[in-house]
Amino acid sequence: FVEIIIQKRAFYYKIINFDLSKQQPPSNMYKGNGKLLLSGEYFVLSGANALALPTRMGQSFQVKEQSRGYDLVWKSYDKDDNLWFEAKYSLYNFKILQSTDEEKAKWLGNLIQACCKQNSEFLSTWKGYKVTSKIEYPIQWGLGSSSTLINFLAEWADINPYILLFDTLGGSGYDVACARAEGPLIYHMGEEAISINHLGKSLPGSKYLYFVFSGKSQDTLQEVEHYNDRAKPAQKLIDRISQISEEFGSVSSYNQIIDLVEEHENIISSHLEKPKTKEHLFPDFWGQVKSLGAWGGDFYLVVSNKGFEKTQQYFTEKGYNVFFEYDEIIL
Repeated sequence: FVEIIIQKRAFYYKIINFDLSKQQPPSNMYKGNGKLLLSGEYFVLSGANALALPTRMGQSFQVKEQSRGYDLVWKSYDKDDNLWFEAKYSLYNFKILQSTDEEKAKWLGNLIQACCKQNSEFLSTWKGYKVTSKIEYPIQWGLGSSSTLINFLAEWADINPYILLFDTLGGSGYDVACARAEGPLIYHMGEEAISINHLGKSLPGSKYLYFVFSGKSQDTLQEVEHYNDRAKPAQKLIDRISQISEEFGSVSSYNQIIDLVEEHENIISSHLEKPKTKEHLFPDFWGQVKSLGAWGGDFYLVVSNKGFEKTQQYFTEKGYNVFFEYDEIIL
């Protein structure tokens, strides 16, 4: 059991029983895990504890020094080695020299400049660089291409990834925590600090848990804005979501898991005024189904006691063909 307390605005770390040396990658190779948020979606932004899961699939990065010029060349490839984004920046002024997508290039350039603001020595050695990234899953799955990028840039620039996140993209930061995790974790974002409790093992009830891709992605930033525009949930609801996250990480009984998922769905559905996933899409399913992260897209959690083949068959017959057992996708 590990706890890390990180002050948001001050560069202060209180670390208990945590070996930072294990987090250091080879000098030019970096890897970040993907993420799934099992519980606490939306409410994590209001201070609720959330149960997050790092995925086996993530994004890798390689950095090479260039023998000529003072430029940064960036190339991003998908899982099938197809180039999907390319940009070139001048490191004199971060001007975009060329790109395949101007909007993405500006977004990435802003992140790189934010790294330099945290660490003035970063990219100041009059060298050029080539960065090559590769996503290990279909991009539309939404497993954390942005959070693994934040994690990589922070490691490369030797800066605080959470400060980089809060100063640029925003959000809760649970996905950045997953990028470096080795297993499930409880994540909490308070007013002054964040805390991460690493559970260090698979969930006790993991044999009942499956994951199915919804077939569509959801704009997380848009969903966050929608949530923040609403009145803050009552503290008793925030506290109960925190309790559910803690219980979810420790219970092994099928019936207990079903009850926790149902209660969690009721709370979030009522606050968002959106229909629950199961009653909206899978009313005849024998177990439970819940959205993970932003409701309406990416992955669903499936809770079933009828085994992999029967459960997969149910979703395949409804047109959902991307289906995983817990240990197949979760670290």
